[in-house]
Amino acid sequence: MIALFSEDELISRFEDQIEPFWDTAVTTGQFIGKHDVPVHYAWCVPEHATHSVLISSGRIESLLKYKEVMYDLYRQGFAVFILDHRGQGLSGRMTDNPHHGYVVSFTDYVDDMLTFCTRIVHPNQHGRLSLLCHSMGSAIGALVILRQPDWFHKAVFCSPMFGIRPALPTPVAKGLLWLGKRRDTRAGVVTDYFFGQQDYQAIPFATNKLTHSRVRYQLFRQVYAAQPDIQLGGVTTDWLAAAHEAMAVIEQQAPQLNLPCLIFSAGADKVVDNRAQARIARHLPDCHWVVIDGAAHELLIEADEYRTPVMQQLCAFMQADTHKTCP
Repeated sequence: MIALFSEDELISRFEDQIEPFWDTAVTTGQFIGKHDVPVHYAWCVPEHATHSVLISSGRIESLLKYKEVMYDLYRQGFAVFILDHRGQGLSGRMTDNPHHGYVVSFTDYVDDMLTFCTRIVHPNQHGRLSLLCHSMGSAIGALVILRQPDWFHKAVFCSPMFGIRPALPTPVAKGLLWLGKRRDTRAGVVTDYFFGQQDYQAIPFATNKLTHSRVRYQLFRQVYAAQPDIQLGGVTTDWLAAAHEAMAVIEQQAPQLNLPCLIFSAGADKVVDNRAQARIARHLPDCHWVVIDGAAHELLIEADEYRTPVMQQLCAFMQADTHKTCP
């Protein structure tokens, strides 16, 4: 069993333990990624680190949202590394609207991650390096592994974006993407929001699709309110096209992901397609697949009843010599 703060403890502990940890133990910085985009990162190494973990976060997320997760992993002896993917968080934007969820290709995300590994992670790594991925970060993480399979010991995918909801038939999805690109071209813009998407909205807890934890949800929204430059809106047509291309590659090349993998599916997920996760899990050569019944999409900021078993299992999995000791 690992020591985690309960939701009842979190408000006070965030102020007197997690924030001081962030201020004193975490190093932040940035490098210039492809096409001159600044990429922001953070990392920390406990005194007696035994393992290392690279976090690949989800869409709209910033490393500032991961303070509790990093604190928990740090206390378990992990050296922890995270970056803000280009186009979100504290990293640079590529369009004139900083709320656009935009990328030309997921290859750019992958290249940034590999640069981060070469410059920051590898020189400060302790023990074996595993990947901890959430949602969009899982697609990026899978592509990173395909590019450099020997760099990683294990991979954990939480609510992985191997498919997006609503799961439209391929011809319909392609047709909508074509219409979106045609609209953007006619408007004379590089890119614009996909149909129905808009700038950042602070959705009330009562109608959110991400978590059952009021405390963790409020902490997340407070961070974004206090630092508006990390706010991100909906996806652009180009991001969605790039995502579909990336997910197709992952499904096709899943059998090549040979390292031990642990997949967590959120049973009540309304963001990503759990059927795609099931397909990928069946094709991974060395995979343990766990469904967290009733959980919403954001397993790492979920209510204790969902988050605690996820954190316990992923820590045990990454620390074990083989996948066979995973709960």
